[in-house]
Amino acid sequence: MTGLAALLFRGRASDAANAPARTAPDDGLPPAIPTTPRADLLATALQGRIPMLRTARAVLRAPRQSDFPALREIMEGERGAMAGGPLKPAECWADFCQATAVWLLRGHGMWTVATEGAVAGFVLIGTEPGDREHELGFLMREDWEGIGLAHEVAVAARDHAWRTLRLPSLVSYVATGNARSEALCRRLGAAPDGTMHDGALTVWRHPRPEDLA
Repeated sequence: MTGLAALLFRGRASDAANAPARTAPDDGLPPAIPTTPRADLLATALQGRIPMLRTARAVLRAPRQSDFPALREIMEGERGAMAGGPLKPAECWADFCQATAVWLLRGHGMWTVATEGAVAGFVLIGTEPGDREHELGFLMREDWEGIGLAHEVAVAARDHAWRTLRLPSLVSYVATGNARSEALCRRLGAAPDGTMHDGALTVWRHPRPEDLA
């Protein structure tokens, strides 16, 4: 027995299976449903398969259920208006699950940006319904904006898309008037390609490494 199955049935896992289930605050969303040590162990093993990227100030790691409140903070408030929101709690949970599940289905997805013991935001290589190309997306919490961190982690994700995944193209979909995201795209070397996505999002095309040489 190897891999994830072995992790599940090792002695420690077997002993832990009898421990009380962990619960989360009951807010009507799935994280409030109790989990178990054995399920947690499998989740941790799966998370360990997601590539971890490191920058000077942050770690891009697999999303964890405990990261969900940070995404809610972004997407359920006014700040979410520039990223398809504001969303209702159930919609936010669906987005969180979708961006995480893409790892299993397509080999890329959303990373949690962790720094100084906190969740600073999220960056992703995604393919959502309606997308025509792979998207480089970024969502940062307010306290972590304006310090260059978004650019730092976006560069790491972009380079992973080109060098490791070898994607054929990469774009960012930016809402009209989202000055911060427009400025970030410019710093990344991207430029509007003259097309719109869903009639409201400008398509910013990221140049391939050889185009920057």
